[in-house]
Amino acid sequence: MPIIKSAIKKVRKDKTRTARNKKREAALKALIKKVRTSKTAKDLQATFSALDKAAKVHLIHPNKSARLKSRLSKLISQGVNIAPKKSVKKTPVKKAK
Repeated sequence: MPIIKSAIKKVRKDKTRTARNKKREAALKALIKKVRTSKTAKDLQATFSALDKAAKVHLIHPNKSARLKSRLSKLISQGVNIAPKKSVKKTPVKKAK
């Protein structure tokens, strides 16, 4: 634990900022998933706005924001669903003796 007064304050601020960033990141991921499944222009617009805000406050890199916006708009224009695939666990086959 920090002993210096300013370091104690910094730890307090860091906890607050971390909580705020986690909330923003979770909301952003939820919006991206929603766009990938619903594919509506309204959802796309809201996601673009959220991506721009996230880049502005340095939550994500501006290039990542641009890359995601490009991929999502391409997805909407093509009308193809590229939602993340769920992995299927295969059970091992037992050999007969």
